[in-house]
Amino acid sequence: MDAADLSQDLSEVLHTREAIDQRLVELAAQIDSDYAGRDLLLVGVLNGAVMVMADLSRSLKSHCTMDWMAISSYGSGTKSSGVVRILKDLTTDISGKHVLIVEDILDTGLTLSYLVHNLKSREPASIEVMTMFRKPEAATTDVDVKYVGFDIPNKFVIGYGLDYAGRYRNLRDVGVLSPHVYE
Repeated sequence: MDAADLSQDLSEVLHTREAIDQRLVELAAQIDSDYAGRDLLLVGVLNGAVMVMADLSRSLKSHCTMDWMAISSYGSGTKSSGVVRILKDLTTDISGKHVLIVEDILDTGLTLSYLVHNLKSREPASIEVMTMFRKPEAATTDVDVKYVGFDIPNKFVIGYGLDYAGRYRNLRDVGVLSPHVYE
């Protein structure tokens, strides 16, 4: 699905599929360089990071392993609920491993801060964060993010894994959801 298919639901397109693909290639090259000679475990955060994780892993030139967590502070609305819950934990023991958390979006930072703290307690060799999108204006919790795809405005965005009530994840572009859809 492309932005043209949803023009009535979008108030603007922030990043096209082509721009996202190009940025992922750049990030993958940096990650390959930073982790050269080391085994890397990508930890994707479900459900939003599915698209990012798939495309990032295919853009890497080096081997990596993958695991998934489901962690949430969102309900079906447009604002964080403030309560973080682990819905699905890792199946991999990360002790002594180089871990790269792969996220779709960094909004308030609450969920990601909790996740980083939780994973650090499992004694990995290293832990870093990659997020495809970051809203600097929305941050309420400081989270150290090594790899950022794009900084975006503090608006409700959809596409490329980002959803509203489970919809729009399969939109290839990223755009701002029109308020008439959720008000």
